Amino acid sequence: MPSNVYHASVQLTRSQARRLLEGAVEKAREFDLPPLTLVVLDAGGHLIAAEREDGCGPLRFPVAKGKAFAALGMGIASGVIGERNQERTAFLASVAAASQGQVVPVAGGVPILDDRQCVIGAVGVSGASSEEDQQVAIAGIEAAQLDYGLAP
Repeated sequence: MPSNVYHASVQLTRSQARRLLEGAVEKAREFDLPPLTLVVLDAGGHLIAAEREDGCGPLRFPVAKGKAFAALGMGIASGVIGERNQERTAFLASVAAASQGQVVPVAGGVPILDDRQCVIGAVGVSGASSEEDQQVAIAGIEAAQLDYGLAP
């Protein structure tokens, strides 16, 4: 099954989301990154869990949520959305309008997949470089013993 398929009967749990956040923050501290904000959304785009490290600016939460929402909404990593559509400004503007400005198409948002490769949620990270944010998101997903998809 392709990774952009959604599966309603499998749900991302709060316990899995907490393990994901703990693993991501652990990796961030290992890399000695600046303070991060992390957001985990379920398949419906609802907040399951979030973490804001001491010292994060107030825009980190909406950026992290926007990255997660982009990954969830398109079924691919938020950075891939931005990269693939750099020359398609009308498309990106349309996605921004359709999402009421909630989509942030830069690296740091990663879809969370179940064992059938179906999207069951997404994580978004903000605070370091976009690439570092994405690495931390992936480390968190792996710590929760879940799978992820960057692009189909």
